[in-house]
Amino acid sequence: MLKAPIPGNEAQRLASLRALNVLDTVPEERFDRLTRMARRLFGVQTVLVSLVDENRQWFKSAQGLDVCETPRDISFCGHAILQDGPLVIPDTLLDPRFADNPLVAGEPHVRFYTGHPLAAPDGQRVGTLCLIDASPRTLDDEELAMLADMARMVEHELAMVQLAMIDELTGLSNRRGFELLLDQTLALCHRLNRSASLLFFDLDRFKDINDQHGHAVGDRVLADFGKLLQQTFRSSDLLGRLGGDEFVVLLTHCRTGRT
Repeated sequence: MLKAPIPGNEAQRLASLRALNVLDTVPEERFDRLTRMARRLFGVQTVLVSLVDENRQWFKSAQGLDVCETPRDISFCGHAILQDGPLVIPDTLLDPRFADNPLVAGEPHVRFYTGHPLAAPDGQRVGTLCLIDASPRTLDDEELAMLADMARMVEHELAMVQLAMIDELTGLSNRRGFELLLDQTLALCHRLNRSASLLFFDLDRFKDINDQHGHAVGDRVLADFGKLLQQTFRSSDLLGRLGGDEFVVLLTHCRTGRT
């Protein structure tokens, strides 16, 4: 078995993936509808929207598979994100990269795999829309074009998820996005027995700026304050704009005390 090489832009790729705010979220009909459609159109056993995280591939949508993630080092999708077009494997037993892969030798006994890379809005390849079957097969040019079209539909939905959770003015998480990340991060801190602190910021006399100088100037103040937060806090801290002139920061695994 050949493990997929780590891309040279892995740090940027992972940052783009996590900026989507979709990892470990609940199933959504917008994605399940597309994987159901692909399963029916291509007549395969399994269709996945697979996102390649640091050490795993996590499935935002899975038709025909009961697990939500598998290790990255045995993944087919780890190979697929390395190329611009689809990775097509008509018969895994004839491909030395995958013939002895645990997913081939054991459940789900993958014999056919095709994965089309999925790009984040910034162009980083973060996962695949993939077709899997227990029998060898091929795809013709028309089917490959159809798969590419469906991959673009998935990319559109991923972008919509991100936009729904990002404050357009500051680029920080909006209230919805921050609350989702807050729940996930606090649960992780609880499991790891790590501390967390929540900071709230309310800009004094912000209404006076809007009244005296106009909303365009007020928007610049908010955008500049958002940049100041990004420059001041660690890249691992969670930053959000709750609305208006209210901002919030979640600090994790930091020591507090008097100086």
